Amino acid sequence: MIETGGLRNRKIGAWHAGLALLAAAAVQLAAFWPGIMIWDAIRQYHQALSGHYDDWHPPAMNWLWRQLLVIDSGPAPMLALQALLYWGGFALLAAAALRAERRRLASAILACALLPIPFLLVGTVLKDSLMAGALLSAAGLIAIARPDQRLPRIVAILLLVAAATLRFNAVPACLPLFVAALPGGWRRTRIRLALVTAISAIPLVLAMPVANRLLHAERSGVELSLVIFDLGGIGRFAGVDVFPPVAIADPVAVNAHCYQPVSWDAYAWWGPDPCPIGFADLQPAFAAQHLNPYLVWAKAIAAHPLAYAQHRLAHFNDNSRFLVHDADLPTLSLQTDPNPWSFQLAPSRLRDAIAAVASWSGRTPLGWPICWLALGLGTLALAWSQCSGSIALPLALSAWLYGMSYLPLSVASEVRYHFWTMTGIALATVITLADARGVARRALIMAFAPLVLVLLLCVAARL
Repeated sequence: MIETGGLRNRKIGAWHAGLALLAAAAVQLAAFWPGIMIWDAIRQYHQALSGHYDDWHPPAMNWLWRQLLVIDSGPAPMLALQALLYWGGFALLAAAALRAERRRLASAILACALLPIPFLLVGTVLKDSLMAGALLSAAGLIAIARPDQRLPRIVAILLLVAAATLRFNAVPACLPLFVAALPGGWRRTRIRLALVTAISAIPLVLAMPVANRLLHAERSGVELSLVIFDLGGIGRFAGVDVFPPVAIADPVAVNAHCYQPVSWDAYAWWGPDPCPIGFADLQPAFAAQHLNPYLVWAKAIAAHPLAYAQHRLAHFNDNSRFLVHDADLPTLSLQTDPNPWSFQLAPSRLRDAIAAVASWSGRTPLGWPICWLALGLGTLALAWSQCSGSIALPLALSAWLYGMSYLPLSVASEVRYHFWTMTGIALATVITLADARGVARRALIMAFAPLVLVLLLCVAARL
């Protein structure tokens, strides 16, 4: 049988894409093997070894790491899993484009995998990297599945539920893709779509608490980090004391000295100069005085809404790297932190080169999450207007909602939290632009207007 030109071209394109993907994955694994472990991962690995979990970091990931110990000790198995999910997701998305004979789109999709900061973060064992990999693979399965194929969609849904166990704010990232994985007929009308979305949120919301309960994870009080940070911010901007009573002579002055909008770390116990009003004091204070932390938190917000808004906007400004100086914010972790097992990365010129590019990109719009959020807003509007039925709209919605969830819910300003926002919006943008044939020039200009405006403000703030 003689192959048609189209089939031959698809096969050639698949071979080229596959070889490029394998080469990039090999470079990544060679540079970062056996994986960077920061303090979070070190604590998680300790619990994976013991089999006793608390909920400060996702117990589901700690349990999974424990299962991977049969393969090898240390970070290597988790690094391999992160890489498999990351590159597997890109492979599936590129395959979907090649099946539609869209080689340029497949190339653009694979180019998104080379964004410097995500490329480095895959080499770091993190819940953020594992979650982004699960979301990528789920998106790829949804994109490649034909309407009559159930198995890829079922696997995608399982990956999304698993991803929801990895971060307390994962639901906004998972929900649009979860809905996209369901049969099209279930969301044909607006009423059906609203009903299906509400029902789909239930397993995602329950995923983390159910997993924690099944794994008998001890309560660590991690949720108090957000409460304490918000109370500190409200007190700082309102000039009042909204903490529960503690043995401090002038809590307003002490809090004003401790509070920094960049993160809650001053209230934690691990910093070099922990605040006298901190987690170690406030956790027992809430319990001793029989105070519900959430009720105290809600009352403080209700009493001082403007101070709360100032605090949240000031933190989101740092978290999204908007009107800031990059030198004042946390940088990427490029080495494994000291640990009891002496895991370290061998010296590598290749890794140093990748790290240098990633660090440089962190000082450019590629590393400013606010620019990705602005681009995502325009991409959302363009994808919504096209109604093409492609994966672009749920991807854009997932990545944008996840990034915006850090406005009310964040306590730190590390760029790794925006791994999925960067990757998801990059993919959604290239797919949307590839679908935008015949779209009016005015619509394209409007789609990029938010990015241009935010970019100008970012640059002006850094001058």
